[in-house]
Amino acid sequence: MNKAVRRLTNILFWSVIAAAFIGPGTVTTAARAGAAYHYSLLWTLVFSTFACIILQEAAARIRIVSGLSLGSAVRKKFTGTSFFRLIILLVSGAILLGSAAYETGNILGAVAGIRIMLPGPSWLWVSVMGAGAAILLFSGAEHTVARILGMLVAVMGVAFLYTAIASRPDLSLVLRGALVPVIPDAGLSAILILGLVGTTVVPYNLFLGSGIGGHNQTIREMRAGLITAIILGGFISMAVLVVGNLVEGPFTFENLVTALATKLGRSAVIVFGLGMLAAGFTSAVTAPLASAITARDLFSEPGNQQWKKGAIWFTLVWVLILIIGMGFGYAGIKPVPAIILAQALNGLILPLITVFLFYIVNDPGIMGKGHLNSSGNNLLMFLVNTVAWLLGLWQLLTVTARVMDLPLKHPSKIIPWVLIVSLVINGLITGKILLIRKREMR
Repeated sequence: MNKAVRRLTNILFWSVIAAAFIGPGTVTTAARAGAAYHYSLLWTLVFSTFACIILQEAAARIRIVSGLSLGSAVRKKFTGTSFFRLIILLVSGAILLGSAAYETGNILGAVAGIRIMLPGPSWLWVSVMGAGAAILLFSGAEHTVARILGMLVAVMGVAFLYTAIASRPDLSLVLRGALVPVIPDAGLSAILILGLVGTTVVPYNLFLGSGIGGHNQTIREMRAGLITAIILGGFISMAVLVVGNLVEGPFTFENLVTALATKLGRSAVIVFGLGMLAAGFTSAVTAPLASAITARDLFSEPGNQQWKKGAIWFTLVWVLILIIGMGFGYAGIKPVPAIILAQALNGLILPLITVFLFYIVNDPGIMGKGHLNSSGNNLLMFLVNTVAWLLGLWQLLTVTARVMDLPLKHPSKIIPWVLIVSLVINGLITGKILLIRKREMR
């Protein structure tokens, strides 16, 4: 295999991460941000892409250096500690419940995309999407699955980039929005900023990337493929935000389709539908796969044959996630209570996972002295982890307010205080981890 082909297959393989974070939720959030604030929030997606690269590279590096996935490394490091069972409960609960709840949105998003192009009842397309996902997952060949998803990401990218270019955006405004951070107002924009970061930096993606990566790759090859794939994913999300500028009035998916048809013609609607189909279907595959990988790494000892790919327990996890998603898809409803609970658990799990990740990449016992994080990497991870704490605490706050029916007034005044708390918490944890690293290096 020559270098060019190997480089391309490497990028296709790591495109599974872009496939996982660009789902219908990301498309909707990015388009809503474009409709409400034009190009002003593009910088948020630039930061989100950067943060995703930092965290995913660390998770994949753990696998290549130690041979352990992130979940296996967490299990090895904390088994026998007093809070290990609590960790397992929180991580598995957030990721498994969250994947099951959001799988419905993935399937319904794919159905919405296909119904733009083809007629037919929803139940038929739910069945087609579910069957297609099951066929890929039953194959058990992760490299094959990853490459197929990578090609679908390429289709999705072409579709969304085409519609973005066809909308003829003002390039000077696009560059300003991408490079100059602004918060346009005191209300919705703050929520959308957190939403755009939260739909890109996803906890189960870290388990997914660490669980499938590292086979016959060097760190350099991994970085080249992973960074390229995530940057392409970031451009796709930015293209969707640009397309959202076409919407006039309140944002809805129907209004977006109407705006595309009116301003760009029916062909643009079909192309956008193709992109929506690819976004929903790829996420409908990766959510069950990530759940099964996470459950395997957290619940089983290394070498347990019942948890290997294609074995009984691994298969049961992803089948259960897929069936739940299809069941709610047939009903045409989203499991709101489950989503609220999943959001609350994810509020806890995102900063928890980033802390574990930071701890492990600074652990000489797992990484060896030659592959520990550099000072520069630690600084970058500190910044990203602070944002993870901000996202987590904010999500917990909003879910609590929603459950107790307490409206959050003036969110822009609350977020700075949440940021201060996040900096303090992350600063204390980071200091403790670096002290442990220094002691173990002696």
